[in-house]
Amino acid sequence: MTSMIESVGAKSLTELLQAAGYRVNETEQNGIVQLLSASQGIGFAVRFGNPAPTPGEYLDFTFSCALRVQGELPAGLAEQWNASRRFARLSLQGEFLVMEMDVVVAAGVSADHLRSHLELWDRLLQEFIVFLREYSQNAARVQAAAEPVEAPLEEAVAS
Repeated sequence: MTSMIESVGAKSLTELLQAAGYRVNETEQNGIVQLLSASQGIGFAVRFGNPAPTPGEYLDFTFSCALRVQGELPAGLAEQWNASRRFARLSLQGEFLVMEMDVVVAAGVSADHLRSHLELWDRLLQEFIVFLREYSQNAARVQAAAEPVEAPLEEAVAS
């Protein structure tokens, strides 16, 4: 029988990420440890949630990708993602567009279960970038179609 993982910490998740081929940096800010990594050139963090009885261990964690927004986001962007996708949620937090996915290990999960969540996160990051690119292109097409077409002055005068 496979042993169940009932809590995770910086060391165990670093090992999981590295075994999957990710580079990992552990950082600490205000006494809170998080892991920083990237997939497909897109940076993400692993933030720990509820503490387990063992110090430095946690019952859950969150994958998080924050992209700085330049300019104004189209209305409904996050809502469209959230209505059309499962597992990861999108929100606007200040000047950042944030995608997050929670992973709970509290009741005991297998190592394969954790790896499958990492694979799912990687897939969602790829979909996120495609979604943003397509949303941006569609918004540009809609805006271009909505702009009035001005006939050159000579044509307007000749008619």
